[in-house]
Amino acid sequence: MTEKTSASSAAEASISERPASFHHVGYVVASIAAVAKSLATSLGADWDENIIHDPLQEAHVTFMRCGGPDAPAMELVEPAGDSSHLHKFVAKGGGLHHVCYEVDSLERQLEHSRAAGCLVVKNPLPAVAFGGRRIAWVYTRQKLLVEYLER
Repeated sequence: MTEKTSASSAAEASISERPASFHHVGYVVASIAAVAKSLATSLGADWDENIIHDPLQEAHVTFMRCGGPDAPAMELVEPAGDSSHLHKFVAKGGGLHHVCYEVDSLERQLEHSRAAGCLVVKNPLPAVAFGGRRIAWVYTRQKLLVEYLER
C-alpha cells in the first residue's frame, strides 16, 4: 500500500466514524430495589423499574434518565452472585463506579486506549442491557474506569 492510499484510507475511516458520545454514568449500590425509586424521585428522573440481569458481568442493572429517552443515563449496578467483583466496591460504600462512552468501533477505541497507556481490563463481550451490543472496559492512567459501548 502506498503512502497516498494509506492516508486516504485513514481519512475515510475518520470521516465515517463519529466521535465518542457520553452514554451513562454507573453507580454501584448494594440493592437496586432498596434505592432506585427514591433516587429517581430525588433526581426527577424517569425510571421504568426494569432491572436487567447480566450473567457475564455478574450484575443487575437498571437505567434512569432526566430529560427524556435520548438523554445520558444513570445506571445503577448491583452485584449478582457471590463471585461478583462488585462486592468489594459495595463493601467500601458503593458509589460512582464508571463512565460510559458510545463508540463506532471497540477495536479502534481499544487500540487508541492502549496507545495512550490505558489498561484494557475486560475485552469486548456482549451486554444484555444493550441488546447484545458489545462493551469493553478500560482503566485510564488517571484511575478512571471507562466502559465503551459499541454503537
